[in-house]
Amino acid sequence: MFAEFKKFLISGNVIDMAVGFIFGAAFATVVKSLVSNIIMPPVGLLMGGVDFSSLFIALDGKEYVSLAALEAAGAPAIKLGVFVNDLISFIILGFVMFMMIKAYTKLKASQPVAQVAPTTKVCPQCAMEIPLAAKTCPHCRTAQ
Repeated sequence: MFAEFKKFLISGNVIDMAVGFIFGAAFATVVKSLVSNIIMPPVGLLMGGVDFSSLFIALDGKEYVSLAALEAAGAPAIKLGVFVNDLISFIILGFVMFMMIKAYTKLKASQPVAQVAPTTKVCPQCAMEIPLAAKTCPHCRTAQ
């Protein structure tokens, strides 16, 4: 069982999957930063100077000056701004992954598939498979 597990870990598919996972996590961080630092500030400015990342509804009925003050107090809250940022990050990440898979599928489909030439034929008399170069069927002795 240990030998099978070792073979599984060393196989190329596991290594490829691990590299893909690490690359995906790094890419998700970049997309999250893009949304939080590049996309949402202009959107908030266009909507009257709203900072989406700090939008929240405190569930304990108290007023908090900022999201940091709310979190420092440990109060329960619905963090709308964080959710909006995460939702936009998810949509961008999903779109990029869709485009990458679409390009990969197109690239894979454009590569020619090697056709293997047949090495046998079927005898018209006995319907047995015989070599292409055969002049007589070895099964029924019919001339080809």
